[in-house]
Amino acid sequence: MDADEGQISQVIHNLVVNADQSMPEGGTISIRAENVFLDSGMNVPLHRGRYVKIVIADEGVGISGEHMQKIFDPYFTTKQKGSGLGLSVSYSIVKRHDGYIMAESRQGSGTAFTVYLPASAGPGASDRPAGPPAFRGEGRILIVDDDEMVRNSMAGLLSAMGFEVENAVEGGEAVGKYRKAMESSRTFDLVILDLTMRGGMGGKDAVKELLRIDPHARAVVASGYSDDPVIARYRDYGFVDALAKPYTDKELSRILSMVVKGPGTGA
Repeated sequence: MDADEGQISQVIHNLVVNADQSMPEGGTISIRAENVFLDSGMNVPLHRGRYVKIVIADEGVGISGEHMQKIFDPYFTTKQKGSGLGLSVSYSIVKRHDGYIMAESRQGSGTAFTVYLPASAGPGASDRPAGPPAFRGEGRILIVDDDEMVRNSMAGLLSAMGFEVENAVEGGEAVGKYRKAMESSRTFDLVILDLTMRGGMGGKDAVKELLRIDPHARAVVASGYSDDPVIARYRDYGFVDALAKPYTDKELSRILSMVVKGPGTGA
């Protein structure tokens, strides 16, 4: 299977978290994978061919028919915790890989998510030339996102690249942390701001505050809505670049290489 390892890992993580949250009284999560051949008449809207099929099933409360049509919509959730972006992000990642994701559920009997991803038609992974390495750098980065899963995964990725990372859950907290960092002469080299954060200041307003206290602040806007005018015209709003969620390691490395310094560059 030719796939972005980090993104597919995020899909599995999202689905397992969703399954866990659907079982407040506990239960079993089963994960299985197999190679399959899809042919016409199999009720899966994919081209004929070989695929990797992954099924993640739980014994949770299930999903009502009313809600089933909305589960992949951004921000839709029936849970008290969580942003509702996990399934939407998973759907986008699978679609970008030319795959398909579907759910089957009965209330009170659990839910099963099935993911189909195209099987590799090329040489084995060990025979493929390695892609370009992820960017490595140094400096301090502030991640601002109301989704804990996004914050944690981003922090892990950036730390592995060599950066010191701090998190904030909304724009107001981010502005406070940025101001405090400036007062201690340990300012952030980059701020990655989610565009929309429920229950707090969003990225568009937050970048205005950051630039007010530091005209040299460098902020990148991130959003799952790639057609939003802020993403399309990010410089008009004070951002130095934009990331459309879900983004790849390659896209993140591209931005980091332009706006923060690599080791020994003196930039």
